[in-house]
Amino acid sequence: MIFGQIDTTIPVLGDAKIPTPIQGWKNGDEEPNFIQADDRVLVDVTPSGLEKMCRENEPFPSFEMAGPRSHIYFDPSKLRCALVTCGGMCPGLNDIIRSIVLELYYGYGVRHIYGIKYGLQGFIPRYGHDVIDLAPDNVSDIQDMGGSILGSSRGPQPIDEIVDTLERMNISILFTIGGDGTLKAASRVADAILERGLKISVVGIPKTIDNDIHMVSRSFGFDTAVDVATQAIRGAHNEAEGYPNGIGLIKLMGRHSGFIAATATLAKQDVNFVLIPEIAIDLEGPNGLLTKLEERLKQRSHAVIVVAEGALQECFQEEETTRDASGNVKLHDVGHFLKNRIKDYFQGKNTEINLKYIDPSYMIRSLQANANDSVFCGFLGRDAVHAGMAGKTRMLIGHWNNHFVHVPMAVSSGHRKQVNPKGKLWSTVLEATGQGSLKNPA
Repeated sequence: MIFGQIDTTIPVLGDAKIPTPIQGWKNGDEEPNFIQADDRVLVDVTPSGLEKMCRENEPFPSFEMAGPRSHIYFDPSKLRCALVTCGGMCPGLNDIIRSIVLELYYGYGVRHIYGIKYGLQGFIPRYGHDVIDLAPDNVSDIQDMGGSILGSSRGPQPIDEIVDTLERMNISILFTIGGDGTLKAASRVADAILERGLKISVVGIPKTIDNDIHMVSRSFGFDTAVDVATQAIRGAHNEAEGYPNGIGLIKLMGRHSGFIAATATLAKQDVNFVLIPEIAIDLEGPNGLLTKLEERLKQRSHAVIVVAEGALQECFQEEETTRDASGNVKLHDVGHFLKNRIKDYFQGKNTEINLKYIDPSYMIRSLQANANDSVFCGFLGRDAVHAGMAGKTRMLIGHWNNHFVHVPMAVSSGHRKQVNPKGKLWSTVLEATGQGSLKNPA
């Protein structure tokens, strides 16, 4: 199927001829309910989108539905699988690992499952990282822990060396859990595998606490992040109310997308100003943040500000740009910058303020998943196993239009989902805060 100029077809290693050992979705004596080849999920379900495709006589683009198939490609008795977690920590990593291991072991009878330590470094011999044998006994309680039992690392590694290691270990399915950089690396690994004529499936599970992966409506860890961010907002509001001219300033995750800041604001509607990367604002001037903040303090004597970490980066354009090990631009610390600008502004007005600054970012990243995220991770992990066992490759498990689906890596890699400035989420944030536009007239 074609979506724009992007093919949504999922590559397969070969025909799936082996009857699956699992029972599928079965009720009582009914026949197992396996996913069929024509079970698909429309990409665009809006009336305008459907009307356009009908009018132009185009096929309706759709994703494969995720889930168990009646026949599989790999023989479970001879299969070796590997899991790796990459990039920053995120609530739910251990839940994903656990669900993959349990489904492989109990659902398909796979007995050789390996955890690669410390991200892509674990494939490279010179680092000397151990490989972990994964089985139900050593993953049974890991969902109660934060972080990842496999650890992680950032930065690229030689693709040929990664594939060499997969060959040496006789790995047939590689599960990669990571963000956009990991998806790009996994896609390159799949390319190298194809060039060598190997039969290795590469299945990705998208990880981004910011919920910013293109064509994936929800990513794991986001629900937990919003949950904890809401508590931070509550604390900031209590602090602000407790002092004359009290200001609570909270910095939340969101390098390029403000979904956490916007959603947490709606979950705890005590916020007066929300700053996200997608919406340009002015600090000074009649409509600028500082003027509006001054007006708010005169009216109510307290205020709460939420700022996403990627907001206001244009204020640092004259400073040198540096990058982390993964090649991502290192963001300037907008939290401390904004705190100092606010203090300087009111000091210039001879107005005493009481500002409390809260940054819960790293605490959130390393927490265990909440109940909703844990359930979501279970679906993602099991569906990743079903896809890999069926011989599907160069794909990730996504959530789209309320279904779990197979998304080609090429569809998501290199693109980013962002808050729509004219969409319902941001419009509702503006209603809830009453902040209006923070841009001065041109």
